[in-house]
Amino acid sequence: MWAPSSAAAAARSGMEAQGSRRQQLPVLLLWGVRQQTELCNESLMLEKLPACGKYFEEMMKKVDSKKWCNLTEFIMYYDNFTQCTEREANNASCFWPNPLAEGFITGIHKQFFSNCTSEKIHWEDPPDEIVVALILIPVMLTCAMITLVVWCSKRSDILV
Repeated sequence: MWAPSSAAAAARSGMEAQGSRRQQLPVLLLWGVRQQTELCNESLMLEKLPACGKYFEEMMKKVDSKKWCNLTEFIMYYDNFTQCTEREANNASCFWPNPLAEGFITGIHKQFFSNCTSEKIHWEDPPDEIVVALILIPVMLTCAMITLVVWCSKRSDILV
């Protein structure tokens, strides 16, 4: 009696798994279409987001206001706030981030971090004497090296 080899059995089980995946494909496609047709309930999202802001505000009261610009002091609170806004947006069948959620988050940023702008460095040109020196030194060194090479190439007795 002929018995199938283990390679043939493995190939058959792989084909069966592929066939079952093909049967599941329409279900997955329909599920994806259903998800895309759910409309974002913006009013529900806007109703729920302030709770995230309130919780963040309560947590930020624990941090000294002088340390509000130091992210390491409140990173866990901010992470919880971000996760909360994402969760509430998803519960309202909205994508995250979206313009409304971003507007809410921007409002929180203005409330807590408006004084945290970094000062822009104003670059100034160096004095003319320094600029002239920085230009002339390489030019003079280049001229000196060229002169040295030409002078050495004319004196054959040095090369021997």
